[in-house]
Amino acid sequence: MSNNKLEIGQISKPRFEFRSFGRCFRDAAARMARLSVPVPEAVWERRSSEVYIVSRTNDVNNTKIRDGKMDIKTYVQTVDGLEQWNPLMKGEFPILARVLSEEVFPAFMVDNLPKLTQEYYTLEEFLEMVERHPDLQAVVVEKVRYGYMVNYTICETGEVYINGAMVKTINSESTEVEDVLKTIREVGLEGVENINYLQAIKRVIGMINKPLAN
Repeated sequence: MSNNKLEIGQISKPRFEFRSFGRCFRDAAARMARLSVPVPEAVWERRSSEVYIVSRTNDVNNTKIRDGKMDIKTYVQTVDGLEQWNPLMKGEFPILARVLSEEVFPAFMVDNLPKLTQEYYTLEEFLEMVERHPDLQAVVVEKVRYGYMVNYTICETGEVYINGAMVKTINSESTEVEDVLKTIREVGLEGVENINYLQAIKRVIGMINKPLAN
């Protein structure tokens, strides 16, 4: 176990993450709940509604919008099967055209970018540009998440509704790789595919022809 104790809600250095999506993680979820230490009541159950922007040509930049704010994370590396992602940009609507042209649209890695003729764009105007682009899609993702902490890793199980289609998810993340790997072993997730949100969404909407973990 690492000496660097991670606390839920704290700002830390970039974490390494295991996450998977599928139809059922009942046994692993039950073990996760049993093994968890007490966690703050605020993370017992969390609900959110977000919009992810997925691109046919990009698998390394993860863009989501919640409560009028945009958050883009970029893939850094994989270590022992765990993915590490770093913040790339944060923005808020109405958003400057310069930010869209210099930071947001380049993250999608697509051609035929829209011409920007205004100084600012609202969320609705941005989503209209996304809808018109053949390689981009806005996807509504609603989450119900249940928080735990096992081996000083931040964990969760949950139901995720991707354009209304419900899938299950389970997760463990930490700044310390060995703590996540220990948690994976103890809850019975060894051999289960690590699938990030970007990949899961693409598989569910048919942008990637590949099934989820189960």
